[in-house]
Amino acid sequence: MKYFIIAGEASGDLHGSHLIKEIKLFKPNAEIQAWGGNLMQEQGAVIKKHINELAFMGFVEVLENLRTILKNFKLCKKQIKEFNPDTVIFIDYPGFNLRMAKWVKKNNYKSVYFISPNVWAWKSSRAYKIRDYIDQMIVILPFEKEFYKKYGIEVKYFGHPLMDAIKNHKKTSFEEFCTENNLSNKPKIAVLPGSRKQEIKHILPIMTEIVDKFPEYEFVIAGTSTIPIDLYKQNIKSENVKLLFGKTYDILANSTAGLIKSGTSTLEAALFDLPQVVCYKGGKISVAIAKIVAKVKYISLVNLILDKPSVKELIQNDLNKDNLIQELNKILPKGENYQAIKADYNELFELLDSKDIYKNIARIL
Repeated sequence: MKYFIIAGEASGDLHGSHLIKEIKLFKPNAEIQAWGGNLMQEQGAVIKKHINELAFMGFVEVLENLRTILKNFKLCKKQIKEFNPDTVIFIDYPGFNLRMAKWVKKNNYKSVYFISPNVWAWKSSRAYKIRDYIDQMIVILPFEKEFYKKYGIEVKYFGHPLMDAIKNHKKTSFEEFCTENNLSNKPKIAVLPGSRKQEIKHILPIMTEIVDKFPEYEFVIAGTSTIPIDLYKQNIKSENVKLLFGKTYDILANSTAGLIKSGTSTLEAALFDLPQVVCYKGGKISVAIAKIVAKVKYISLVNLILDKPSVKELIQNDLNKDNLIQELNKILPKGENYQAIKADYNELFELLDSKDIYKNIARIL
């Protein structure tokens, strides 16, 4: 069996790596080519395009890089034709993958889409594209199953893959974590500023501007290999910050609270039972357009799934030093919101609990 997997971001690389591992257990001789990253490569995929070259964020940046994006479509089609896979697997990355799905359908390749585009948030008409172009849709949020039913689309839901990933994460003790990473024995504040260059530029300076107001804590940034270390250094506004690469789950597991950029990382923090403040700041034009087309009340997955403002969201101008200090104080162990967040997380665990999601997808494949 031959599989071509397309993931365009760090989270897709992670999910893809777990999926490849299970595919190999079912089909040890499976041939896998992919657009992905180091994690997928470690599981045996031949990487045809690395995610480092693919993360374009926001309406403006997409327009600025349109020529490169169009070249990527052409390259991807060429590689699929040459490989001639039995199945093409799309992982998230909707701006690219939905367009590729049309071509894949037209050329008679079977397709599976894992992790639905946020069609329930904006551009709900894309649900019709999924119905027409995708052979099997696998969703990861409980409310997505009902959403797709309205469009006559039957989807599979096995729970959220992060539940499996976090359950299987080998937790080190706090003492081991500090010793292995040359950290102090102070309690930690996790800082997750995102995995794109624009996010580091817009969000990290504000996150680290408040560090010296909390001297009893050590702030630890979860760095990603897709971002040059110099870019982190340029945007860190305090000397009392540690930067660790490839340690995101260890940081979340050993922290007291977190400053978390909106996106999948908000859910990861919640599943580690970590109280958090959700942060987002982007380019003015992109954010203005997003506000016009968005159909959701919240930007964090925690609040979307629970359908209530469980965690505080600081967006655009609300993400500033004073607000961040105030909201972080509220979620520390003696803060007024600490217990309420913990109770909400218990509800979240029940909604998302999964049973071998990657194994179930591999079985479908």
